[in-house]
Amino acid sequence: MTAPGASALSSNRGFHGESRVRIGNGQRSLVGVLNLPAGFKNPPVVLLLHGFTGQKDEFPIAAIDAGLFAHTAKRLAQDGIGSLRIDFHGSGESNDCWEETTLTGQIRDAAVAFDYLRALASVNGSKVGILGYSQGGLIGAHLAAMRPESSVVVLWSPITDPLPTYGIIMGRETVENALLESDDRVVGAKLCWGGETKLKCAFFKELPRLSPIPAIGKYTGPLRVIVGLRETIVTPQPAAGQSLLDCHNGIHDLVEIDSDHDWNASTTIKTIDDLLIPKTVDWFKSHF
Repeated sequence: MTAPGASALSSNRGFHGESRVRIGNGQRSLVGVLNLPAGFKNPPVVLLLHGFTGQKDEFPIAAIDAGLFAHTAKRLAQDGIGSLRIDFHGSGESNDCWEETTLTGQIRDAAVAFDYLRALASVNGSKVGILGYSQGGLIGAHLAAMRPESSVVVLWSPITDPLPTYGIIMGRETVENALLESDDRVVGAKLCWGGETKLKCAFFKELPRLSPIPAIGKYTGPLRVIVGLRETIVTPQPAAGQSLLDCHNGIHDLVEIDSDHDWNASTTIKTIDDLLIPKTVDWFKSHF
């Protein structure tokens, strides 16, 4: 199905450029990068939501000097679609402390950014889509529930069952012990992909009650879920991705890619350029 205006989107190859934006008042604000395509007055726009311990540009892709979201934003612009990629509070350039991060806090951040785009004069506020990766996919599902007027949603490797997934990411024992501590207690954790992090136990206590599966049932617009079949973090696939579609009442589909959680980005750009981004851009173009 092709939405009105899709042919105009496909004919545009302009790229207007990027600007750094600050969303909010006072000292508590979100920092983001707004990307607007050339040749379009009031283009549709997509809000990009990064993953756990990530930041607005996302992780670097092998062989190019760009992060996954920065690269995706440029590709969206080449097809006449604007984008805003944000740092959640405590991440990247946005203020606050990372240790204070909670899922409900990131959901609020996402809603603030979404409302900013709805009111922004330089984009079409009636055509605001959501693209979330990993934890950003979980946040994106809850945002779609809060803002069911979202035009189109695409979720990349979204976390669907938080408690066991963060057990994989930070260790089951770490997660289970944190659930027994006071909210303000700070715990350290080793990450399954290397490195360490520290979070207050308030983060862990939200995991059992913030599944995106019932949330996505409150959104009836077009939904595409894209998963990697060699996943070791959000598992099992494709069943985890399908669980979202089973609760969604609307147009939807599941795209399965031969990749790991990071779309093979550590070794090649081909999976991202030939599959992930085209499948994403096509969904937005078809349903805006």
